[in-house]
Amino acid sequence: MLTRIAVVVPAHDEEQLLPACLDALREAARHAPLPVDVLVVLDSCRDDTAKIATDAGVDTLAVTARNVGAARAAGAAAMLTGARGSRTPGTRADAAQADGAWLACTDADTRVGPDWFSQQIRLAEAGADVVTGIVVVDDWSDWPDNTASAFRDAYRKGVRNGQHGHVHGANLGLTGTAYHRAGGFRPVPVGEDQALVRAATDAGLRVVRSTEVRVVTSARPRARAPEGFSAYLHAL
Repeated sequence: MLTRIAVVVPAHDEEQLLPACLDALREAARHAPLPVDVLVVLDSCRDDTAKIATDAGVDTLAVTARNVGAARAAGAAAMLTGARGSRTPGTRADAAQADGAWLACTDADTRVGPDWFSQQIRLAEAGADVVTGIVVVDDWSDWPDNTASAFRDAYRKGVRNGQHGHVHGANLGLTGTAYHRAGGFRPVPVGEDQALVRAATDAGLRVVRSTEVRVVTSARPRARAPEGFSAYLHAL
């Protein structure tokens, strides 16, 4: 039985976009069916990202990986094992925490919708171990005129009858138990989200790919993660 929602947000120098991300999470938490805790993983930040997170009242964890997979893994470990607190990880209480947790993952340049948590928990209660959602871009001003239509055309090919074939770390959720069974996030600079979902599928877990779970993400030309979403847009 799920008892809480644990949110992990990796961030590298995100002082400009993190406030909107946290505001959106705060609004979604107001509509959530379970208590929500948010952790911002500060990966080699040199700006005011830490201060923004602290001022917003969310927990932070500092790492120096410069690697989104490692940052997500560190955040997930902290949220699922109680490593942020004073207890020793690996106790029975920690296992219970993981069993009762829904781990929700997004990015610092992303804004979730007000129903983001409620949609994921609805699917979880219907039997989903893993939920993958889709992304929407609302600002194409930094790109050539044809980029938006090229993205929509390419993205639409993976969407059919309310299901899709996309995987985004900016819009991903799963039970703590499923996370451990799938082996967790790999410490890789790109593709950690897809690797986790593939491992979950290989482990026989139920993966639901819903178009109803949506987030708005940035389309900045200069990416934080190499070969990530920005690189995909450049290729288009």
